[in-house]
Amino acid sequence: MKQSVLSHIYGKQPVADLAARVAAGGFTGVQLALAKAISDIDTRNGRLSPGMGNYIAEQFDRQGVRIAVLGCYINPVHPDREARKQEIARFKEHLRYARDFGCSMVATETGSLDTYQQSDPEHYREKGWSTLRDTVAELAEEADKWGVHMAIEPVAVHTVHNAEAMVRLMEEVPSSAIGMLFDPCNMMKPEYVADQQGFLRNVFELLADRIILIHAKDIQMAADGSKVECIAGTGMLDYPTFFELLQQYKPHIDISLEGVVSEQLPEASLYMRQIWQQTEQRLRQGS
Repeated sequence: MKQSVLSHIYGKQPVADLAARVAAGGFTGVQLALAKAISDIDTRNGRLSPGMGNYIAEQFDRQGVRIAVLGCYINPVHPDREARKQEIARFKEHLRYARDFGCSMVATETGSLDTYQQSDPEHYREKGWSTLRDTVAELAEEADKWGVHMAIEPVAVHTVHNAEAMVRLMEEVPSSAIGMLFDPCNMMKPEYVADQQGFLRNVFELLADRIILIHAKDIQMAADGSKVECIAGTGMLDYPTFFELLQQYKPHIDISLEGVVSEQLPEASLYMRQIWQQTEQRLRQGS
């Protein structure tokens, strides 16, 4: 199991200290959000360079940790055109230097589904969609230039909110530079809870070839659809089915642990490793 961790769970701190803490936690990979995780290096727009990427990667490499993905969570449907332009510029900068950090992915979500509801109540979803499509097309073109992926994460209340919307986006922006970051808890909707196996299998059947990164956490869901993150194994996610599908479709994919505070990481990590090993044994016995 290639278990990574969301870097800023440990708080914002000097990069060498952060790398040491990640390694001490038993993780061999990290999802690194520069602005949220690193305190001793200025990573604002325009500051990134190959030298910076190499330096940061070296700090992690010394601890036996690989940077699996850069997190650059912009709002690609921001209603302010100038603000959206600045966010696009930041994401492009991450794409240009991703390989200098030792990785080939930059991750983002897709902005709220209701972004344009007040300004255009009749057509707000399609306006948000067309804005997203144009942004993704621009970013995919940049990613393709540098031979890297943009990892798009669907969320139940965002513009890309289910598997079918992800398929649509990739059909309308037919670029191999686009991949999917799959977080089943973020995609979970109340109507999926009763048949999680069906929900999970549908995602893999439709999108397995484009899934390039996994986020793993757990949630408890209220009747109104609101979610509370909790330690893996204490919530409602069907981890045995999830990990079985991962081992069948994507056995060596990077799995980034999130959704907990640093003190809860050991318990969450151990639970996931145990379920992963049990799933491996069950699959071997069944073969």
